Amino acid sequence: MATLVYLLPIALFLGALGLGAFLWALRTGQYDDLDGAAERVLIDTNPGGEP
Repeated sequence: MATLVYLLPIALFLGALGLGAFLWALRTGQYDDLDGAAERVLIDTNPGGEP
């Protein structure tokens, strides 16, 4: 029972930290263009074939 006194605040803090990081990522636009990165892999930026 005594361990719950320590573990519960730690778990709440880590949960709030994760939620804060997620909200920060939303506000800074990390999830704005989900398809763009996947499609950029397929675009050939060097059509000549040289590295």
